[in-house]
Amino acid sequence: MEVPVPDRGRPAGLPPAAGAAVLAAGILSIGLHLIGQELLSLVALGIAGLLWLVLARDFAARLIGDRGRFRAEADTPAALTAVAATTVLGCRLSMLGWQGAAAAALALATVLWPGLLLAVVRHWHRRMPGAAFLVCVATQGLAVLAAVLAAADDADWLARAALAAFCLGLLLYGAALVRFDFREVFRGAGDHWVAGGALAISALAGSRLTASPVWTGWAHTTLRTVTLVALALSLVWYVVLLAAELGSPRPRYDIRRWATVFPLGMTATACLSAADPTGVAWLGQAGELLLRIAVAAWLLTFVMFVAAHRRRPGRRR
Repeated sequence: MEVPVPDRGRPAGLPPAAGAAVLAAGILSIGLHLIGQELLSLVALGIAGLLWLVLARDFAARLIGDRGRFRAEADTPAALTAVAATTVLGCRLSMLGWQGAAAAALALATVLWPGLLLAVVRHWHRRMPGAAFLVCVATQGLAVLAAVLAAADDADWLARAALAAFCLGLLLYGAALVRFDFREVFRGAGDHWVAGGALAISALAGSRLTASPVWTGWAHTTLRTVTLVALALSLVWYVVLLAAELGSPRPRYDIRRWATVFPLGMTATACLSAADPTGVAWLGQAGELLLRIAVAAWLLTFVMFVAAHRRRPGRRR
């Protein structure tokens, strides 16, 4: 579907796919916090926050002043990065102790989620790109943030809401998987990595739920098992996708490359978060190694972005 071109010389603004850049910086901020790199974590949070504000401005401008373009973009999977990015930022704000801001982020994401989800699902088709898995990512983002706030505020009802979102997210992953064009593994421009990242955020949500005292007995055991299975599958995807990248290099910059960095950071963070509640200690060490890879990938993608921006025709006047 073509996106209408804004008239009267108005700036086009950033496309919805740019939300993956917020996700990438936000999840790195969380991962760096988990390993004690607080200064770097806050720098990443600042980058994510600034990008989120820019995207929020563009979102509001299109909603109010360019409804045609808004409708055209709202039914693409990339639109769901608005939900996912808001939940990731909310999680990091909660870790800073800003529970009110985190709750506001959850409320905003919850309001945006159903309309965008339905618009995206209505326009699904066969052979979808990796961005199709954002239906799972956005839903699991709600689960993670709800679980984080439930733990911070001792709100059992939020823990139950998180579990509902977690289960729905897993179902949506299956629905996206049967529509995923597996040829994207070898030719995708970057968002094919979301196939693994969606499982990683599912594992992150599962680890938060497993750590909750609300779930005991068989419920706790089931959550632990599902978390470990999701994490194991995400690591399998990691290896497969990395091998495909090495076998079929795609060195050109594409905005969808930020959707590669996010799954790398999410897999690392899921490992770090799952180590304690699941009792698998080596996941923490694996998470630290994967986080270093994710930070390197972020820096490389940023360098590629700057180089591509400088080469853009008409930059020099």
